[in-house]
Amino acid sequence: MASIARKNLFEDIPRLLVAQAGIMFAVSLVTIQTGILNGFTRSTGVLIDRSQADIWISSKDMVQLELTLPMPASYVQQAQQVAGVQRAEALLLGGGIWRSPKGKITSIRLIGFDPAGQLFNSFGVMQGNLKALEQPYTVIVDETNLDSLNVNQVGDAANIGSLGVKIAGLTQDTQSIASSNYLFTSLSNAKAYSTGNRTSNLDCRLQNGQFQCTNVYQQLPSSNPAAVQPTPLTATDAITYLLVKAKPGQNLQVLKQRLESALPDTHAYTREEMATRTRNYWVQRTGVGFILGLGATVGVIVGMVIVGQILYSSVADHLKEFATLKAMGVPDRVVYSIIIQQALLMAILGYIPSLVLCMGLGAWTFATQGITILITPIAATGILGITIFMCVGSALFAIQR
Repeated sequence: MASIARKNLFEDIPRLLVAQAGIMFAVSLVTIQTGILNGFTRSTGVLIDRSQADIWISSKDMVQLELTLPMPASYVQQAQQVAGVQRAEALLLGGGIWRSPKGKITSIRLIGFDPAGQLFNSFGVMQGNLKALEQPYTVIVDETNLDSLNVNQVGDAANIGSLGVKIAGLTQDTQSIASSNYLFTSLSNAKAYSTGNRTSNLDCRLQNGQFQCTNVYQQLPSSNPAAVQPTPLTATDAITYLLVKAKPGQNLQVLKQRLESALPDTHAYTREEMATRTRNYWVQRTGVGFILGLGATVGVIVGMVIVGQILYSSVADHLKEFATLKAMGVPDRVVYSIIIQQALLMAILGYIPSLVLCMGLGAWTFATQGITILITPIAATGILGITIFMCVGSALFAIQR
């Protein structure tokens, strides 16, 4: 009976091509929406995943990686004294306005860490090296952000607020889709930029009874001695996170309780817990998961409608053949199996090229835009199941004929 299914499927090539185009569209829509959701979710926690810290300590009010309150830098030394802690390092997150050499501005997210440390230095540097961040006013950026920052290469200079900045290196696959452009720098540089950004570039005065502001922005290279010079963190400075490496064999849940007791108004998370909290925020509290899931659902419905129409027409065209088979004593289940086998063939023929197309599209978007369309083996298997369900479901509709 499989040969009958193949004959019915391939006897009308134009109709087959229309059906396969519909299935490919539906499968590609589901795959891309799922891949974007997976890639988006992964990107929001990629920095956490790549850290070498066993425990992340934050303010007790922390919502997700980029939405939290500061805590004193003195906690670094206090954490180092807690039993079971092997190493503790600070992480400082800040924001600012990037002004390119051509005067264009864009928002940025500064991430300050210890370039000589061990807990936040595992992301891959494609050009340059982390040691360069020890120089004043230097940053490393993701290579996909060069266009949005309006710069071209390592060595280019720009400004953050009123302070100069020089690109000292490029990294790859470190940018969150949900965030502003990430700029990696040293703790002292991040502190200087946070302090320097408090100075306005506007000269505002009361003139003729009206309050008027004039832009007094001036390009300040990193070597400018008048600029705010980077200074190391002090105990009274603010940091955003405290990264902790546990001693070998240490129970992380017990260590978390010790750290929370030693550091007031904080909460401790394992690396996995921190990543999960951040990802859940973006998927559940921002509606991203709902929107992308809705797109995938629409793809399934569209595919079912197209495949259902094609199979229904095919059954209508072969009613006499099916009637002849039943008159010969062929059971209904055999007739039904022919239609279902035809649907399964359509599912496979639509799924394979769609998956190849989406993987190629994913490689292109990552290389050019830094956006990951993540198609995991589990996701690919699930989409195959959805494709089969879509086509077999349509076959059951056609069987009613």
